[in-house]
Amino acid sequence: MRYNINKASWNLKIGAIVGLLFLHIPLLLIILYAFTTEDKSYQFPPPGYTLKWFKIVLGREDIWQAVGLSLRIAIISTLMAIILGTLAAAALFKKNFFGKESITLLIILPIALPGIITGISLRSAYSVAGIPFSTLTIIIGHATFCMVVVYNNVVARLRRTSPNLVQASMDLGANSFQTFYFVILPNLGSAILAGGMLAFALSFDEVIVTTFTAGQQTTLPIWMLNELIRPRQRPITNVVAVFIICITFIPILYASYMTRNTSDAQDSLK
Repeated sequence: MRYNINKASWNLKIGAIVGLLFLHIPLLLIILYAFTTEDKSYQFPPPGYTLKWFKIVLGREDIWQAVGLSLRIAIISTLMAIILGTLAAAALFKKNFFGKESITLLIILPIALPGIITGISLRSAYSVAGIPFSTLTIIIGHATFCMVVVYNNVVARLRRTSPNLVQASMDLGANSFQTFYFVILPNLGSAILAGGMLAFALSFDEVIVTTFTAGQQTTLPIWMLNELIRPRQRPITNVVAVFIICITFIPILYASYMTRNTSDAQDSLK
């Protein structure tokens, strides 16, 4: 039986096209319905197009307060996750000791558990400790699972990094700090960047854990969820989503630009 390479290639192309359409058609619909004149239901095609919803969104103070709160929480949670995740990965990667697997499991557990379990656990812990619900409680809750994605990315990069680089640096007279700063950290840069971006995205759109730890705080995902429950002015939610798509597209392009030659650099060092 002869294997048809061209047929397999066309099947892969068709599968890739179907996958891309599946991922991006909902985004295109969000953008389309941000301009619709209908305010309570979705009709295809829309009965008309208007820019009035963008003007309304720009004048809504509650929207921008929710966006600002979500950005602050995501940024601080990401920084905490980068520091804690990188340190944990560096500490556990090359050291073999009794209980290492258990510690690794405990680090990964917050993202493996359902969000509702994590949220209930954090709420109970805050109540027992007498900690009032605030922005800080949300940040701590987000950092617990954001740390995991940074940890996984850094560990994966450490496994692909040749130990000869560190040994060569030490042989040439570099101390531990110089080796970390000039050798290890540049090799981990793209992994930390990728983990940080994923951590930021997870924190920015987190709903379940935020609901249990927010108190009276209203982040953007909670605001959008409340708006979707009500049938009034649904295009406003779509306009906010369009703004978020545009904002997040910029760091994605930047990260792609910064990491595009990483694999080539790694191969040249081996």
